[in-house]
Amino acid sequence: MHRSCRARPGATVATLLLLCLLPAASAFGSFSLNNAATTNVGGAKGDLSKIPVVIAPGFGNDQIDYSNPLKQGEEYGFISALERRGFDRNLVTAMPLERIEWVRVAGGLFDVPNFYTGTCRPEGLGYGWYVKRLRKTIEEAYAKAGSDEKVILIGHSAGGWLARAALGDGSWNPEGEAGSESGLNGSEPRAADRVRALITVGAIHKPPAGDAASTCVTRGALSYLDATYPGAFLAGEGISYVTVGGDAITGKQLPKSTGEYAKGGSQGEYAKGGSQDVNEVYKSRGEGSASSVAYTSYEAVSGNGELTGDGVVPLEWSLLEGSRTIILDGVLHSINEAGTTLPTDRWYGAEPVVDRWLSEALEEAGVGKQSGNPLATMFENLLNA
Repeated sequence: MHRSCRARPGATVATLLLLCLLPAASAFGSFSLNNAATTNVGGAKGDLSKIPVVIAPGFGNDQIDYSNPLKQGEEYGFISALERRGFDRNLVTAMPLERIEWVRVAGGLFDVPNFYTGTCRPEGLGYGWYVKRLRKTIEEAYAKAGSDEKVILIGHSAGGWLARAALGDGSWNPEGEAGSESGLNGSEPRAADRVRALITVGAIHKPPAGDAASTCVTRGALSYLDATYPGAFLAGEGISYVTVGGDAITGKQLPKSTGEYAKGGSQGEYAKGGSQDVNEVYKSRGEGSASSVAYTSYEAVSGNGELTGDGVVPLEWSLLEGSRTIILDGVLHSINEAGTTLPTDRWYGAEPVVDRWLSEALEEAGVGKQSGNPLATMFENLLNA
């Protein structure tokens, strides 16, 4: 099941901590091939195959994680899941990124004095390379689609807040652009001329609370982002915002020697304690359980480890003020169980999970409900006439 609502105003300044996860293949369930879905795009007839999609990878992820995770076959990738729902694979792009490039975040150490005073900015030495590349990828995807349809931008994990940084104040001048091209309103192009919607899955949209804010690993970059461009900042210009969060693991600090959760939680306070297999791995490594691993992550992200979330990001922290929010029970952060090489088909981009959020997100983006059955569409139109 999932829950959906509009994020409440009043959320605190948004910031993010990124965790580098060990990628692994997703062991998806059975696949069903779908015909391209008829949609209503921007009030005109169209189909998903014409809409460009850009995926902003999460911290520690490689672009291949979304197309062919650990070379297990393209059928296991998130991109293939989108293709099966009617998108054109040639118009779905994971931002070019190799895993080793994440060492560039260490460049923030040379951002003096900002790194040491916690006043870094998203376009500084730590993350500026990613933000520029994402803008360029968006521009290229828009052009590849013939400049007829705007991009749906999907940010996974850290890619969510970095996508917000790429949209920035709404001005649009990707690296290498002269900035003289006319936008939809006759002026220089804006981000809203290129991007239809920002959908984030498992992103962090708030900094650690209270005193823990000083420990945020972005060293102020995300606090700056949310203070300067808070919430659904460009919604007024026509960009839709959807944030998706998982509710799968409750953080719980336990003595590592107790062995609790080793058999997997299924009742009482351990109902969100992880599977038996993953808990056995954590136990063998002296890490306790999925809940204690989640506790460590949640505490770093929010300042409070005893929350619930996707095993890496606390649920509350994944929901952006002003966005349409979708809460997915039992959904995990990424293609692997956090910090292991155990694959999972319970992450946001897995075949069994995608339909739990995609249609609703597309509707919010103004694309409309998918319908693979023309006859059903005809009757629905007659009823609504």
